[in-house]
Amino acid sequence: MPVTAVDLDLRLVRYFTVVAEHLNYARAATALHVAQPALSRQIKRLESQLGVRLLERTTQGSTLSPAGAAFLPRAQELLYTARKATLAAHTAAPQRTLTIGYLEDLVVTPALRDLQHRYPEAHVRTLHLDWDQARALPDCRVDVLVARTPLPIPSEDLQVTVLYEEPRVLLVPVDHRLAGKESVTPGDFADEPLVACAGMAAAWTGFWRLDPRPDGAPAPLGPTLVETFEDKLEVVADGRAIALVPADDRRSTLREDLATVPIEGIQPCEVVVAARADDTNPLVARFRESATRHLIREL
Repeated sequence: MPVTAVDLDLRLVRYFTVVAEHLNYARAATALHVAQPALSRQIKRLESQLGVRLLERTTQGSTLSPAGAAFLPRAQELLYTARKATLAAHTAAPQRTLTIGYLEDLVVTPALRDLQHRYPEAHVRTLHLDWDQARALPDCRVDVLVARTPLPIPSEDLQVTVLYEEPRVLLVPVDHRLAGKESVTPGDFADEPLVACAGMAAAWTGFWRLDPRPDGAPAPLGPTLVETFEDKLEVVADGRAIALVPADDRRSTLREDLATVPIEGIQPCEVVVAARADDTNPLVARFRESATRHLIREL
């Protein structure tokens, strides 16, 4: 029976190799900075694409199936080749090239316009990323990343510059008991569940669920995990949970069935520019200069 070629998602392939290395989903999830249930779903997606089972769960952890054992060295070779191809492209590209990644609703236009005005010979492009695509920076798909903290990727090998602080606000249905308040404290919503996001690192999820609360108490678990910001809005709008969102995120203001309330006594998030610490591209530093001058918070 002929085997049909499939277009493999390299992210799923990388997840598989890490699970295969640890043979334990919990340890692999920690190494990948993702939630364990999300990691399990991604491995199942890869198995579905391939049409074979790659891993077998046991009481002691996981083992490679015969198909998984055969796939692993090829998967490692595939990731190595992809990494070499990416680095080769970046090495060959002239130093007048810069790719700016930006997460979710953040806007980079003022800094981009300033950079192009100061260096008109530079070739600058932008790449919009969802909240779970920050690995585009360490994977060399972007040269700089404009994002909110906490970063959903390890920051040890990054140079991170803070642009400004941004408060977190409470997102509730428009008919919620707290809607319309001038401000609230964590105690005002201590017993209400906050929406959790699938596939994100524990530190990131905890920050946006205020877990633990300032008094050390755990945040109540919500009824569901969401994959996108729009799903989060739906869960809040229909009253299943509430959420914390950045104060300047305008997406919630497009809906008349939602309201935001300032929160007193909690740490704000930060909007930052991140770059690989070993990147020698001079346009990285030049974009950072433009960003610190022009990507400021409007009060």
